[in-house]
Amino acid sequence: MPARVHAILVVRPEGRTPAANHLERTLAALAAQTRPVDALTIVLCGADPALTRLAASSGAEGVITAPAGTSYAVATALATPRLTGDTVWLLAQDTAPDPDALKRLAGALELSPPLVIAAPKLVSWDDRGVIQSLGVSMNRYGGTVDLAAGELDQGQRDGDADVLGADVRGLLVRREAWDALGGLDPALGGADEGLDLGVRARLAGHLVSLVPAARLAVAGDGVAAMARGRRRARRRAFATRTAQLHRRLVYAPAPAVLLHWLSFLPLALWRSVMHLVTKMPHRVMPEWGATILVMVRPAAVARARRRIRSARNVGWSRIAPLRVSRNEMRLRWEGDIADPDAPVRSELRFFVGGGAWAVLGALAVSAALFAPLLAWPVLGGGALAPLRANVGQLWQDAAWGLRPLGWDAIGPADPFSALVALIGTLSPGEPSRAFVVLWVLALPLAVLGGWFAATRVTESSLLRIVGAVAWALAPTFLASLVEGRPAGVLVHLLLPWLFYAASVAHRSWAPAGAASLLLVAVLACAPSLAPAAVVLWSAALVVVALVAGRGVARVVWLLVPSIVIFAPLVWTQVRAGNPWGLLADPGVPFVGAENTADPLGRALLAAGFPTSDPGGWASLLGGPVWWVGLLVAPLAVLALLSVLTPRWIAASGLIVIAAAGLATAFAAVGVAVSFDDGAAVPLWPGAGLSLAWIGVVGAAVVALDAGIPARVRVVRPVAALVTLGALAVAVAPALTAQPAGAESGRTELTNGPVSTLPAFIAAEGRGSLDIGTMVLDPGSDGLRVQVVWGGSATLSGQSTVSATRTSADPADEELAAVAADLVTPSADDVVSRLAARGIGFVLLASAPEGQDDVIRGGRLGAAAALDQRDLLDPVGTTSRGELWRVNTDVTPRPALDDHRLGLQRLVAIGSLGVILVALLLAVPTAASRRTARRTPRIVGPTPGGTR
Repeated sequence: MPARVHAILVVRPEGRTPAANHLERTLAALAAQTRPVDALTIVLCGADPALTRLAASSGAEGVITAPAGTSYAVATALATPRLTGDTVWLLAQDTAPDPDALKRLAGALELSPPLVIAAPKLVSWDDRGVIQSLGVSMNRYGGTVDLAAGELDQGQRDGDADVLGADVRGLLVRREAWDALGGLDPALGGADEGLDLGVRARLAGHLVSLVPAARLAVAGDGVAAMARGRRRARRRAFATRTAQLHRRLVYAPAPAVLLHWLSFLPLALWRSVMHLVTKMPHRVMPEWGATILVMVRPAAVARARRRIRSARNVGWSRIAPLRVSRNEMRLRWEGDIADPDAPVRSELRFFVGGGAWAVLGALAVSAALFAPLLAWPVLGGGALAPLRANVGQLWQDAAWGLRPLGWDAIGPADPFSALVALIGTLSPGEPSRAFVVLWVLALPLAVLGGWFAATRVTESSLLRIVGAVAWALAPTFLASLVEGRPAGVLVHLLLPWLFYAASVAHRSWAPAGAASLLLVAVLACAPSLAPAAVVLWSAALVVVALVAGRGVARVVWLLVPSIVIFAPLVWTQVRAGNPWGLLADPGVPFVGAENTADPLGRALLAAGFPTSDPGGWASLLGGPVWWVGLLVAPLAVLALLSVLTPRWIAASGLIVIAAAGLATAFAAVGVAVSFDDGAAVPLWPGAGLSLAWIGVVGAAVVALDAGIPARVRVVRPVAALVTLGALAVAVAPALTAQPAGAESGRTELTNGPVSTLPAFIAAEGRGSLDIGTMVLDPGSDGLRVQVVWGGSATLSGQSTVSATRTSADPADEELAAVAADLVTPSADDVVSRLAARGIGFVLLASAPEGQDDVIRGGRLGAAAALDQRDLLDPVGTTSRGELWRVNTDVTPRPALDDHRLGLQRLVAIGSLGVILVALLLAVPTAASRRTARRTPRIVGPTPGGTR
């Protein structure tokens, strides 16, 4: 047996448990050893008075004090000069050995002289039947592999002995080997220290062995342990990756060191993508931090390589048999992912439960009502407008830079433009037809989204169909279809999917990533929902933090993409002193059958009707329609009764959603932040009502699901049929308005136009957005002027920044001056100024019906002035008005300067970057699907557990 054992005990307060409690137990265990240590040196790293008193009374031959941030490797190096024994025992404050642990470790070293490192079995501090560590190896890429971590100790590993390395805690090392190997490598950052010491010992021709009979209880919060817990996951990932990269450079052959070093940054980028795909975003920043740290420490790598060279006696082939092979890694991985428990989640039952039939039924109804629209190349009317002729121009409209409307407008595009471009890309040959198809598929898509949203509140197949149909019969949805509001239609189609993903975002990164993207799309369609979204997000954050205790970071992430995407628009509007303009509805400004802020209008809002024509009954009957709101009463009563059911917690959450939506609608009605030719355009309250509708429908489904006893379950289908029947009657005129045609006055939808400009300009501007057209429109309030770039004013080219301005900027003043000079006798060469700005056409818009003498006189005067311009050639009278062409050389529209071009790229990189991150998080993986199968579909507690 070795003559003397010198123990080094390093103490540094870590974790929540007071270090003094662990140190007291460790010192007691040392005192109880059947083979006592011959000398003890304690290193106190930032110790408090309690630790100092314990160390002073421990009988240690010396107590060394060090700063609180001292690593375990540095602490052992401080104690090395004081070593007097033949062996070194490496301990920390949370390593309590069994009474015979040292005897067994020392006996192993005595029996085998080539053995220089003896490693004990580390067991749990509170449960000695659980193995924390028993041997460490590495795979072919240098990654650390724990051979027995987390296993129940049934003696299955007691036969293992020959290993590559072991956890540094509790190692007994021969003194001469300790000195020859240079101790622990401080550059490892607190990870893989025992593995690295074992590798170097093996290369020196020595042996490393396990002694399973020697057991040490470890708590896992000492200085020698990896940081435990989810809150320290980043710290643990940083230390692990630092050690792995450092060892890669240290162990590599000399010619390959530079190649490894050069590969670190591309490798960090690839691993960051994989961390996002595998739903571990907390590892991204540690990945880059570890990479940069290792790359800037060539001196530490040189010292570690020098230590290996000075002690190495055998080749690296000695190490190869002890590595974990690829097959072994695959077997370990399959074992780790095995799921012996039955899955908690029930089957989806979309097909067998009738969901598919509900969607097909809605498709049949939609085909009967909207199929004639497929003959139209472009959907017009209301807030609709044609799209660009090709996909490239669509995405050009969606980028920061030159705006397609305005004299010299430069700035951010509305996020809604990107959504329009995405939809138009689905029909690359004819982008405008994508919205025609969307209108035809809107009903079945609404049923589909409603059905999936209902899976979060009920397991009943019948009630899922009820919820889906009720969602598709929402008055605000049908009003958007009839009035031609693309943003309103899209927000209603997107909201159920947002609810489906966001309600479980705290469980996994996959739904969190999907919900963050859906939230961007919803806010792009309805910025007025932003305050409600922030309120609901804050409430969810508090609930998750207090109840779940996990998933806070995932809930926080929900808003990040929206903040990044909307940042350019927010910055522009705030700088312009118009923050209220951020709430403006995107797309073409359109008033429609607006609601009013009087008592009747607010009553209709409370009933879910966003216009003064509830369900289209006023246009159909022409009489009082107050009774239509009563048809929504069954649904509302069920929603209110849901809080009295056993599932009142989930019902209360849905009621809060409904209240947030109603508050948004009540705040929006009568408020105007955008303008169309000087006329105020109120906010569309339908977006708030769509949010409220999802809460009301969800709460009603909860009431039908949990509020009806089994003995009277026949009431459930009866109540569902009554509710849906009443809703169908309430919206029947709107649902059937399209077959009656726009002539009936019940719908705004029309065939086209293909372009808002004459066909001659549309043909010229089809391939370029550099062709500008000045549109002049004399009116009773003066001359209205607008500049349109390309072949048409488009849906994606609209800008809320322009529509919400309350004062003229210098470009507006210049445009007004040029237009005034153009339509009045002037000696200035005003046409040349147009050509210098890239404007090649001048259009005098068609006169409105019923024009008075003032307007007629203004138009005749403007036409006469334009005809007198030598540099304007009359093209003729078109369906859009009288057209003139500039017959001098037209300078192409000035491109962005370098500064603005750099800003454009910065905005594009930021937007695409955050979208890419969210997409990678949203991509489902095998691990995320396994996690999902272990959780119920329904959100919130259910009586008696999950069904």
